Amino acid sequence: MKKYIFLFSVAWSCQAPEVSPPEPVYPIPSEHQLAWHDLEYYGFVHFNMNTFSDMEWGMGDENPADFNPTELDAHQWAKVAKEAGMKGIIITAKHHDGFCLWPSAYTEHSVKNSPWRNGKGDLIQELREACDEFGLEMGIYYSPWDRNHAAYGTPEYITYMRNQLTELLSNYGDIFEVWFDGANGGTGYYGGANENRFVDKLTYYDWPNTYALVRELQPGAVMFSDGGPDVRWVGNEEGIAYETTWSNLIRDSVYAGMPEYPEKYASGQEDGTHWVPAEADVSIRPGWYYHEYEDHKVKTLPQLLDIYYNSIGRNAALLINFPVDRRGLIHEKDVEQIMKLSTKIKEDFAVDLAQRAKLSASNERGRGFEIKQVLNDDKNKYWAAEDGVIHNEILIQFPKNQSINRFLVQEHIALGQRVKAFTLEAKTAAGWELIHSGTTIGAKRILRFEDVETDALKFTITDAKASPTLSRIGVYHAPQLLIEPIVKRNKSGAVTLHVPGSNVDIYYTLDGSQPSTNSQKFEGPIIVNQAVTIKTISRDATSGKESEVLVLDLDIAKAKWKVIHNDSNAEKAIDEDPNTFWQSTADELTVDLGELITLYGFTYLPPQNRFMRGIINRYVFQSSMDGRNWTDRALGEFSNIYNNPIEQIVRFDGMEARYIRLKALGTTDELKASFAELGVITRDN
Repeated sequence: MKKYIFLFSVAWSCQAPEVSPPEPVYPIPSEHQLAWHDLEYYGFVHFNMNTFSDMEWGMGDENPADFNPTELDAHQWAKVAKEAGMKGIIITAKHHDGFCLWPSAYTEHSVKNSPWRNGKGDLIQELREACDEFGLEMGIYYSPWDRNHAAYGTPEYITYMRNQLTELLSNYGDIFEVWFDGANGGTGYYGGANENRFVDKLTYYDWPNTYALVRELQPGAVMFSDGGPDVRWVGNEEGIAYETTWSNLIRDSVYAGMPEYPEKYASGQEDGTHWVPAEADVSIRPGWYYHEYEDHKVKTLPQLLDIYYNSIGRNAALLINFPVDRRGLIHEKDVEQIMKLSTKIKEDFAVDLAQRAKLSASNERGRGFEIKQVLNDDKNKYWAAEDGVIHNEILIQFPKNQSINRFLVQEHIALGQRVKAFTLEAKTAAGWELIHSGTTIGAKRILRFEDVETDALKFTITDAKASPTLSRIGVYHAPQLLIEPIVKRNKSGAVTLHVPGSNVDIYYTLDGSQPSTNSQKFEGPIIVNQAVTIKTISRDATSGKESEVLVLDLDIAKAKWKVIHNDSNAEKAIDEDPNTFWQSTADELTVDLGELITLYGFTYLPPQNRFMRGIINRYVFQSSMDGRNWTDRALGEFSNIYNNPIEQIVRFDGMEARYIRLKALGTTDELKASFAELGVITRDN
């Protein structure tokens, strides 16, 4: 017996001694923030009165009787989210119009006064039960703005808001996220006042006490707004994070609705005082609410895949919105696309080639923190460098040459975000070749690149706030995805179709039929003068693989159009190029159509550059037969256009016109109106 004890003690003495873990680099995530990071990907449901009024932002004067979904099934929502790989659902319990999806005791503007479920319905409870059935977390979106409530703008409304939050956070079980929208203040019904009401976004809501209420009622929940306090907005509604994305934020300098937030704070700060990671929100369609005319505008698989890699792959969580339709279901086309994304993600990460490789590091902290820990799925296991050692090389050697095009790396964020710069190199016949030079990593970083044949990779951390820690490294080869054609049309009506790469054929139809190899093959520009729907696919001539079908509505060509302005740059507003724009001096754009045309609506595209200016948010559209006598045809607002600068579509009853004018009654920044593109609708559908 003593012999075995002796042998054991000798063996133990030969092992490396235990070492202590690295000290945290502050700020670090809280326990509930770490739980949120583990979710990574979840769904948004925009379903409310706007679904039935066909608006993005309701005014608050809607009739509860209009809310009447015929087949509402929250279990279908949860089933779709679960099968798509999502971990939860956030529901718009109350949007800006003030209509409540639960029978709130504090307002009559709710489902209790609708015909749905004979006024006995409670959609929040139905979603709670559906989430429980499918093992999903549930979150609550609550708009601080209320265009229905007569007391909005007064202290009385804050009491109302907190009473409703108490209902939502006390009666429906555990909530993983409470989502506060940054949009607030402006025109509204306000109990019949029908006026403009603006509030001090920094002070009006008394956020410290509102946050304290949420903490008391749901201690495990994270709170989202432009600047947190727990999770921050990524700064756009495209679902895209940044090449450099810090989870650190100078939090006390930020508040919900802050005008300069997207430019100054959205990407985080290296020297941020608090851990406030980014959440990237995006809708699967152009709009956040369901509009039938967007049924063929659901994002394609390549678009969704780009969003995935540029959000989750850039240290952000991903929140994809489903605009539930008037039946109360996630539309079939939305389901089809999100399932394609799920399948493709699984395909891209099916085999981790790093698991078959030999890994070595230029520096290691010691026992328990070796480089082999990055191949472990246990999130508590991680590689760590010695204190004070910033520059580290990690070599990944494969048994034989591999074709690779994806690289995944994660920091051990429980101890803070540390890495400031890195490089990835591949060993080729020409020596070590640089694949990527990057900055931040954070919770997860995924690099996409063209296929590389190699038997070794070198991942080098070149700069960090402190000795780095990594919890995961993965290497993959994702099958290539054929993208759909890119469609462009010039002012004369000439349409071109293009796909990057070679050996790809393009087929199209103009009669509404599905394109195939039996359809017209694109050989050169197509002249399209009249309103048509073009459908087109790409086909790899070697493999026979086909892309998704791209469907695009084209209206009449603008060959005869002329702008009625002295500034020649005004032509940019009708040049069919979304990347150019014209900023007016008189807040209006007037166009001679060149002939008498029957119109059923118009379209407005705001500037598409990063630092947009003069975006119209309130408008009047006018028509004229002679260019002198004008008639108002449409008056309204482009809701949420600053955060979601997509083409705005406004329809009205048919009328004839030779001249049209779009006049700005207000812009998002009070600068003169800008126009990337003005168009018309000549089809009555």
